Amino acid sequence: MNVLCSFWRARKLLIVISLPLLLLPLPVIHPSSETACAYVLIVTAVYWVSEAVPLGAAALVPAFLYPLFGVLKSSEVASEYFKDTTLLFIGVICLATSIEKWNLHKRIALRMVMLAGAKPGMLVLGFMCCTAFLSMWLSNTSTTAMVMPIADAVLQQLINTNVDADNELEVITEADSTSFTDINDSVQQKEVDQQYEVKSTDLIFISENYMKDDVDSLAVAKNMNRLHLIVNHNGITKKPEGTELLPETKIVLPLSPLECKNKYNSRYKSERDHMICKCLSLSITYAATIGGITTFTGTATNLIFAEQFSNRYPRSQEINFGSWFIFSFPISFIMLVSTWFWLHWLFLGCNFRETFSLNKNQKSKREEISERKIQEEYKNLGPLSYPEMVTGIFFILMTLFWFSREPGFVPGWNSLFEKKGYRTDATVAVFLGFLLFLIPSKKPSLLCFDGHEERNPENKELDSLATMITWKDFQKLMPWEIIILVGGGYALAAGCKVSGLSVWIGRQLEPMSSLPPLVIILFACLLVSAVTEFASNPATITVFLPILSTLSETLQINPLYTLIPATICVAFGVMLPVGNPPNAIVFSYGHIQIKDMVKAGFGVNLIGIAAVMLATTTWGTHLFQLNTFPDWAIPQNLTHTLP
Repeated sequence: MNVLCSFWRARKLLIVISLPLLLLPLPVIHPSSETACAYVLIVTAVYWVSEAVPLGAAALVPAFLYPLFGVLKSSEVASEYFKDTTLLFIGVICLATSIEKWNLHKRIALRMVMLAGAKPGMLVLGFMCCTAFLSMWLSNTSTTAMVMPIADAVLQQLINTNVDADNELEVITEADSTSFTDINDSVQQKEVDQQYEVKSTDLIFISENYMKDDVDSLAVAKNMNRLHLIVNHNGITKKPEGTELLPETKIVLPLSPLECKNKYNSRYKSERDHMICKCLSLSITYAATIGGITTFTGTATNLIFAEQFSNRYPRSQEINFGSWFIFSFPISFIMLVSTWFWLHWLFLGCNFRETFSLNKNQKSKREEISERKIQEEYKNLGPLSYPEMVTGIFFILMTLFWFSREPGFVPGWNSLFEKKGYRTDATVAVFLGFLLFLIPSKKPSLLCFDGHEERNPENKELDSLATMITWKDFQKLMPWEIIILVGGGYALAAGCKVSGLSVWIGRQLEPMSSLPPLVIILFACLLVSAVTEFASNPATITVFLPILSTLSETLQINPLYTLIPATICVAFGVMLPVGNPPNAIVFSYGHIQIKDMVKAGFGVNLIGIAAVMLATTTWGTHLFQLNTFPDWAIPQNLTHTLP
């Protein structure tokens, strides 16, 4: 047993060492560019899927194995690790840094939740909308890490509000019951005294070593040997002075250990509270995933697709920020609404009439206190500051420049330049990101002294020189591992193209030509959705994109017909905590269990695949001309040099 435990602890090291040695005969016995490239591809893919080494480190494998096996020159491999999409990602991270530094994201999230209201169903919908919107421009991970603490604070407030409301209700009910009991007992006792003409004596029974059941067994009859026995488990009350009876004392008895555990050790006051926590927690990670598929910058898989597609099909002009947004936004909208209905039905029930009710008089006390708590949080942010205004303006400008560069239906601002093809979305992102390092974070003023507050001259000088973001701020958010991971995917794709491995794979897939294209798309979506539950999303899409591209060329169908659905479906790793980082972040808060993720995530997967299939066969066909095999998809003559 100890030997097995030792092997299990060292399993990652065994994979790292044994895998390259076991596969080494492949390029040695069959020395060719195809087998050498296949060797590098298999080793890198297994490292990624098993996570035997960090993802960024595994992405460096092609950087030294391709030159060693003669697949690509070292300079050619190095150029694949820094592309146009890398600059786009850097520019977006600059804007994201400014958004998070000046709390603009928190203001947006709280404002949306305030508009949605504090009803559980509408609260979930509000958080889903703001999470999806932020995830369009920020990474899924950072969006979830930002929104989840706010949601958890609201959940705790809901639970505490429920406890307080129940306690107040219990106090009110107890007071009413006590008054009624006192009057009733007084009347009954006077009747007994008149009947037997004796004075009753109250037996006061107090013992900390007995439980309630022990006392209740003695209190079967209120008149025991003409001694009036009164047993009460709440508080202490006294009868008014001047009565003939002895002061009546309510007996406070200790609760049993099981009752104490259920009352004080439970994290949730009721089952409904727990269901609300589950629903809201899962809705945030699902909304982050749904929002991420809407834009190129929303998730790393979209960036990988954009770069690999432009490298493999440089003559294609179909894919840009605007066309992708037009295609994917309806998918996100359908998924967001359908997922909300699914989670509401699963955890909150089918009472949608109550959720959509606009009658303010039907609000419960907990809803009113929750709304007040959210409003207090928003009020604590203060008025809109100058840095927040600048960040918001840059956010709007970046979006407008992206949409208006080449909208397609009208000439964009790119047509104002004589030379075409030199400016991309990365140009806008890097330019605006660069300006954030220069613009001061303090509002410019002609006055040299601010009479409203006294400041140290040294601090005043530092404040006046401070910019919107600094390089240290940028480094805290810059995910260099993702940059290297994406670069490793580009290097693998380049090796497959130059070595001829992609052509060989296409020949092996020729028997699938008899299947309808719709069946092939559905199979590809189901396959990548299943694999991405256990492997990282970037690694999965990096492995599947070259295969699907070759399959499309072999079957003479538009490559976008298979690549776009697979790229979107690879983000649907929502059934397990290891599926993607947002799942792990939400799972760490302890509101949900794995069985909850599997049950809810299975439905979200089906919703996503159905929405993608609907989009591909309807508006996607007209937007990208998916029913024709374009000229830019015809394979060119392959050489052993990069284009």
